[in-house]
Amino acid sequence: MSKYHIWTIGCQMNKAESERIAARFEELGYIAAKSANDADLIILNSCVVRQSAEERVTNKLHDLKHLKQIRPDILLALTGCMVDNDASRLHRNYPYVNYFFKAGDYPPWLEKADEPSLPQRPSPSAYVPISQGCDNFCSYCIVPYRRGRERSRPLDEIICEAEELARRGAKEVILLGQNVDSYGHDLEGKPDLADLLMELNKVEGLARLRFLTNHPKDMSPKLIDAIAGLDKVCEQVNLPVQAGSDAVLKAMKRGYTVGQYRRLVRDLRERVPGIAVSTDVIVGFPGETESQFGQSVDLLSEIKFDTVHVAAYSTRPGTYAARELEDDIPSSEKKARLNEIEKLQKRVQSEINARLLGAEIEILVEGKKKDKWYGRTRTDKLVFFSSPRDYHGKLLKIKINKTSPWSLQGTIDMEEA
Repeated sequence: MSKYHIWTIGCQMNKAESERIAARFEELGYIAAKSANDADLIILNSCVVRQSAEERVTNKLHDLKHLKQIRPDILLALTGCMVDNDASRLHRNYPYVNYFFKAGDYPPWLEKADEPSLPQRPSPSAYVPISQGCDNFCSYCIVPYRRGRERSRPLDEIICEAEELARRGAKEVILLGQNVDSYGHDLEGKPDLADLLMELNKVEGLARLRFLTNHPKDMSPKLIDAIAGLDKVCEQVNLPVQAGSDAVLKAMKRGYTVGQYRRLVRDLRERVPGIAVSTDVIVGFPGETESQFGQSVDLLSEIKFDTVHVAAYSTRPGTYAARELEDDIPSSEKKARLNEIEKLQKRVQSEINARLLGAEIEILVEGKKKDKWYGRTRTDKLVFFSSPRDYHGKLLKIKINKTSPWSLQGTIDMEEA
């Protein structure tokens, strides 16, 4: 029986698409290999959003080139955001790769299923893509050029998929899209994300709903009402700000101001007390002055996000920024700015998490690392605890007895034991 191996890097959408490719393989009788060396076919699901990710993909391809020389019968395919419309360029650069197929597609040699393939044994927290592509064209982002314009999946199809995942054991679904807030604008009747959440809130067996990634210019009051009013929607949002300077935001073509962003966070916190807000920040964007970077630091200090994902700007060929803006910030300065934000956020997260010491918090147990179970709170805090019993997929109350910037540790409620 043929064995497959899928190597995945990048966003949650890539992970979800790899899960579905794996599920399709298994429906056809393929067996998962423990490593690429043991596989008959290998798929690399790539990411090129940042230079560091692209370098990891090219390094992996280089490693597999040597494996193909030893075992020329191996079938090798590349998918994800490295695959663009220029197939001839890819074939020239990687002649040992047998197939290239676009992000979100299935391998071209597989017969297509009538319905999306789903994992037979999904994680307690399962991904559900609700849209593909992006219409925003932020000046630094390659995603719209690789994944195309926004295309929403039919609402009924998503509901059926969530129901099936729940039937197979999932307790939580995470709705995915490059911009989930614009979901449905291209569908008949124009249902939006709030409408979808209201329908999914009725699905039996599901305990939690999450969604990402949001775009600040598209998050509506109706969606905030849905977060506040639907009991299964978790009190947590990812809301990328990217910069604390209006001038930099304009150069990024983000479509909002810092003042508008502040008001949005204020509205979220007023309507949903205790909501956890995470964000993304890019440092060293072309032309970013020390003063403008300081505005980003000030904004993060003021808002105090639960999580900040920070990255140094890297030029992405094909984007507006690559064509029109000079990458004029030295790499040493980018690294210094990144380190400053990481140090700030470590202090902020330490303070936020320390408030949970002694609290009893519900978590959804997702798995085990070494000798400890782990799961997440509704506000997306990572919690570890020890127990000899099997709690995989269970909702439990945990009493927190230790905190750190990155995770919490606790003991299981005796009533749950």
